Amino acid sequence: MREGGAAEAVRVALLQMTSGIDPAANAATMVDAVARAGSEGAAMLFTPEMSGLIDRERKRGAAHVVPEEQSPVLGAVRDAAARAGLWVHIGSLAVKVDGDLWANRAFVIDPAGAIAARYDKIHMFDVDLATGESWRESAAYRPGEQVVTVDCPVGRLGLAICYDIRFPALFEELGRQRCDAIAIPAAFTVPTGRAHWHLMQRARAVEASAYVVSAAQVGRHADGRETYGHSLVIDPWGEVVLDMGGERAGLGFAEIEPGRIREVRGQLPSLANKREIPKSRAS
Repeated sequence: MREGGAAEAVRVALLQMTSGIDPAANAATMVDAVARAGSEGAAMLFTPEMSGLIDRERKRGAAHVVPEEQSPVLGAVRDAAARAGLWVHIGSLAVKVDGDLWANRAFVIDPAGAIAARYDKIHMFDVDLATGESWRESAAYRPGEQVVTVDCPVGRLGLAICYDIRFPALFEELGRQRCDAIAIPAAFTVPTGRAHWHLMQRARAVEASAYVVSAAQVGRHADGRETYGHSLVIDPWGEVVLDMGGERAGLGFAEIEPGRIREVRGQLPSLANKREIPKSRAS
């Protein structure tokens, strides 16, 4: 979907999940969603961050975290994608990468079931919230080091994960690479979601003059945490195309319009007008 290319709309599906501590159950949900998305005319399915397992008790969860080539969840989704002839963006899975360290890794699966791209979350969620919630993602996960894009039915897709959304430099680079859409799968906390989710999603879309597609976790999970939901599709003008709400899991659909990308970039050519900011000098 390069600028000046085909004008046909692309139908995408988003799976809003309440993933739990049983990877087999989560995989079954994803496999069913692949089949449903394909049967309802979607060209690509997007799933949330940590689709295969959400378990804040690391010792219990560690039994299910394996290298990607051994992941039954990844294998099941790849097989389902091949059966349906569907592209799938797995928002992320926890995979073992280095001794006791894991990666929070996104996968793009092509219609043959092959892995077309991988992205490891760059920014670690290490925070202490006013609600008393404390998170130390860096205690378990190794941060990624690469900006990743991939060509797929929505055009050039840029990859990010959840907390990455708070770091504009990543999205400036994705904009520089002329992404048509950016995936920001998430498992946002409720307090931060209420305050910042829609605001930042719209900002990232406007900055990159691109669609943002953000499948999210929702509701109360088996490990006790609660996530914000509101899976979104935002157009390049910052308009909300799809908002799946914060109440329940399910499948939603939206259209990605190549003509809308060209229209917005024609009206506000901010990517073309971008200049390097001079370094400051002390007076």
